[in-house]
Amino acid sequence: MTRRRDLPLARKSAAGLLCAATGAAAQFLVVLVVTRSLSPAHAGAFFAATALCLMLAGIIRLDTGNGLVYVLAGASRDPAPGGRPVLLVALAPVAVLSLLAAAAVAVFGGALAPLTGVPAGVWPVLAATLPAVAVADVLIAATRGLGSMRPTLFLTGVAQPLGQVALLSGGLLAGAPVPVLTAAWALPALPVGAVAARWLRGRTSTVRWDHFWRYTAPRSAAAALQAVFQRLDIVIVAALAGPAPAAVYTAATRFKVVGQLAGQGLAQAVQPGLVRALAHGDLARARQLYQTATMWLVMVTWPVWLGYAALAPWLLRIFGASYARGTSVALVLSATMMIASACGMVDVMLIASGHTTASLVNTACAVAATVVLDVLLVPGHGALGAVLGWSGGVLVKNLLPLAQISLRYGLRPFGRHSLAAFSLRMTA
Repeated sequence: MTRRRDLPLARKSAAGLLCAATGAAAQFLVVLVVTRSLSPAHAGAFFAATALCLMLAGIIRLDTGNGLVYVLAGASRDPAPGGRPVLLVALAPVAVLSLLAAAAVAVFGGALAPLTGVPAGVWPVLAATLPAVAVADVLIAATRGLGSMRPTLFLTGVAQPLGQVALLSGGLLAGAPVPVLTAAWALPALPVGAVAARWLRGRTSTVRWDHFWRYTAPRSAAAALQAVFQRLDIVIVAALAGPAPAAVYTAATRFKVVGQLAGQGLAQAVQPGLVRALAHGDLARARQLYQTATMWLVMVTWPVWLGYAALAPWLLRIFGASYARGTSVALVLSATMMIASACGMVDVMLIASGHTTASLVNTACAVAATVVLDVLLVPGHGALGAVLGWSGGVLVKNLLPLAQISLRYGLRPFGRHSLAAFSLRMTA
């Protein structure tokens, strides 16, 4: 009988892309209902608050999700004596760190309110919801390590984002303030995490503590930097230019989640196969997966970026008349994401090959480039300065690992396997 992890790559990738599409649509709806219901200043405060929550959750997760995928995919399963349940090994540090972070946010959040533009009443909400948001993501990642995309598709792609839209819409109709809206946005993480934990019950194995964290520890720092990189621009705009420009920036860059989630959907489907191929030295198989996934990513996202660049002056008006001034932001975003898509899943390739420290250095360089450019450009150019800073970071984050995997393994995003993207016969 065919094992679940041997299901066709095309089916897994389609599931990942469907999950990405649903999540992107739901995130777009969140931005739409918020910008249409709140003033730019209040909308910017909400976006800064949720960006901070996701940034902090990304830090305290310690990249245990990727660690679980790596271990549970079978490439590094360690049956030696002294093993512990893998979820305990992964989640114990996350739980402790999330509680410490929640306490720090509760105590010091009020003092940070004037600096960040996030209202003082939001910080207790962030403190209460951080542990649930962080743990839920780790549990869902563990289900992918066991070879199934269904829990991710249902929980991350449907249940959580649509729950956020429903609760936020209800809160906005009731005239709820920003702290209540932030709680409504975070609340779906609780049932999602519970369902993932229930699905995992009795399905995971044991692993030695040192073995798991030897792989995951370097990625923990890289994941923290990645979480900062993904959300810091919104917070910087709110701090240096004000909440209203932050709302314009968030709305104009909301379409970037299409590319990010499409890449995430493909990565979730391909990563276990890449781990197995590279662990066994099968560069031919790794090259086939990489080139095919890159072609899919380009085919899915490039029409979106070209269309967004052409239609941005009209599309941005759906958020409100004041958001049309974000057209220049949309143009920079589109060009940058097309370049990033053409590089393919370079960081996933680097991580799957075991070069977690190199990934850490690359991400640190990307964050440094973003911060320097933002500090230089945001005060004078607002949202446009922020997207230019973000663009510089994205280029660094993609071009550095592209050069590394090309020099080390001869792996390139395009080649003779690119045409395999049009075939549905390849297995993971």
